[in-house]
Amino acid sequence: MIRALATFVFVALASLPARAIDIQQITSPGGTRAWLVEDHSIPFTALSLMFRGGASLDAPGKRGEMSLMTALLEEGSGQMDSVQYAEAVEGLGAQFRFDVGDDALTVSARMLTENRDQAAELLRQALAEPRFNPGAVERVRAQLQAAIRAEATDPNAIASKELARLAWGSHPYASSINGTPESVAALTRDDLIAAKDRILARDRIVVAAAGDITAQELGRLVDMILGELPQQGSAPLPERAELQLTGGVTVIDWDSPQTVVSFAQPGLPMSDPDYFAAFVADHILGGGGFSSRLMDEIREKRGLTYGVGTGLANGVYGETWQGGMASANDRVAQAVGLIRQEWDRFAQGGVTDRELADAKTYLTGEYPLRFDGNGKIAGILAGMQLIGLPADYVNTRNGKIEAVTAQDVQRVARRLLHSDQIRFVLVGRPEGVTAD
Repeated sequence: MIRALATFVFVALASLPARAIDIQQITSPGGTRAWLVEDHSIPFTALSLMFRGGASLDAPGKRGEMSLMTALLEEGSGQMDSVQYAEAVEGLGAQFRFDVGDDALTVSARMLTENRDQAAELLRQALAEPRFNPGAVERVRAQLQAAIRAEATDPNAIASKELARLAWGSHPYASSINGTPESVAALTRDDLIAAKDRILARDRIVVAAAGDITAQELGRLVDMILGELPQQGSAPLPERAELQLTGGVTVIDWDSPQTVVSFAQPGLPMSDPDYFAAFVADHILGGGGFSSRLMDEIREKRGLTYGVGTGLANGVYGETWQGGMASANDRVAQAVGLIRQEWDRFAQGGVTDRELADAKTYLTGEYPLRFDGNGKIAGILAGMQLIGLPADYVNTRNGKIEAVTAQDVQRVARRLLHSDQIRFVLVGRPEGVTAD
């Protein structure tokens, strides 16, 4: 699947339900570990496979390689061309999706119980025997190049890409997973085969399933799908990214009546003891939509933007605390100033009891809907494994939020929220803003 912009593959793991989820941890006869939630109420199984490394495993000088290769996995395999393969999958009532992000190549599958083995064989074939036919390569290459052109004319994409470049330096996080026109044009079929061998290997697989399947059946199914893949990928996994952000303002000239703003500062990993305090703090500051302080100050009181938001952006190899908005060119300086003001006010003054209670109520009560289907369950369980969360996280997460105190929020705000550390990237023609 070709996407317009690179994003972390990180699933919204801080938003799981309070109800108990029974996760079985199994090991297939071939030695592959998997997590399973059984649900025999509907005769289908959702399967999520994540291969660690994702587009961060692009070879040097070949950015876009993983994106092109991943999009071609559904374009024919074995003895079938792209049309024949699509017809075979559709004939079984199965659904396969192949996607790639900075942290993982993800395969999402839905298979009916009655023909699960036949569907699994088609999925095995796509992973082990992709054809990379010249016609398909050129057609998908053109789609990827169209996505690159779209990035170049989208001020939001331009701002995000520049912020990533400033944040991550030479790490793959610093550039779009789609590559450049030049890098994608130069990719050969041999490059795609090499990309496949770097990532599609059993030593970097994460597996999760939910639905009408037993632990024994899942073990056999996993071995059927993955058994012909090499034991090890041909390239090491990426190193952890070193955040290089400095505070200040970057302006990119763009002829538009409004300016797009992306901003970021250092974040913290989910393993940090203060993570859930920061998660609650973010909801109050900017992540809570119309209930957040930034929305109240910048939109509701002054009408400077249609919307402003923040979030903790956690990848496998690095993390930031970031946000974005858009404002008229003659008003964006005021809006940026208010972000800085609210950043410091939060760090200095903490939160009220009402703000804290409302945030906890929302964060623990609204998100069970994200766990409302086997496909979502499988994806979440795979994402948990990808970043190293324990299986009981789904059942302990709400308790961690409830345990956050106003003092915890104050502590993490004083630790992390410093307006002079925010890097703003403005794309437009902002008035009254001086770039570094």
